[in-house]
Amino acid sequence: MPSGVAWAAPREDAVVSNRYSRILLKLSGEALAADGDPFGHEKLAALARVIADLVEEKVQIAVVVGAGNLFRARSANLDTMNRVTADHVGMLATMMNAAVLRDYLRAEGTRAVVLTPDERPPLGRAFSRDRALPLLQDRTVLIFGGGTGNPYFTTDSAAALRALEIQADILLKGTQVDGVYDKDPKRHADAVRYDTLSFDVAIDRRLRVMDLTALALCEENAMPIMVFDISDPDNLRRVVRGELEGTLVTKESAR
Repeated sequence: MPSGVAWAAPREDAVVSNRYSRILLKLSGEALAADGDPFGHEKLAALARVIADLVEEKVQIAVVVGAGNLFRARSANLDTMNRVTADHVGMLATMMNAAVLRDYLRAEGTRAVVLTPDERPPLGRAFSRDRALPLLQDRTVLIFGGGTGNPYFTTDSAAALRALEIQADILLKGTQVDGVYDKDPKRHADAVRYDTLSFDVAIDRRLRVMDLTALALCEENAMPIMVFDISDPDNLRRVVRGELEGTLVTKESAR
């Protein structure tokens, strides 16, 4: 357990009825950034407060964060940098983001640890399911850094893998739009948002819910995905409580 973190038992009036009791939240690196700064203090503080409140409501939370605010492997000059090197640099960047988010959560009095594919002292401890589950049950937020530990796999794939390993109720993907559309809503005024979507349709139409590896993994193991707008961090609370709907991706037929 992290030391030096104040911890108080949840208030009795803080325990509410939520739709989900264990979630895996997938965030892009951009979700941590603001106004050209890779780390937006107000945005990070607001996100940490919402997560802390949900922990008090007995929601078990794990987070996978990307690195787009710091480094994008797919944008690297691959004529100069080897793809494997670029992916490993990206994985290191996700660990930086994980450590920053961890400290914001600790500032809220919430226990949080960074788990990585292998031991990365002092920032991360090696992930194992046997280590992760007791921490979740003890109201510790798990922040998964370092992706899967392997090149050629995105943080979407890492999120799908970890969601399955910890037996999350749902994988919540926080984006900058309020769901999945049939085309880019920023470029097409007639874009239509899906309320529900099947994995088959998402894959066949290349709707960019998550990468194809992540979608296939979730489909095969019946892990639902909810895509919602995280630009307002309070939307996370509303999704967990069932008060906000994004696009729900399941094995069932699309709308």
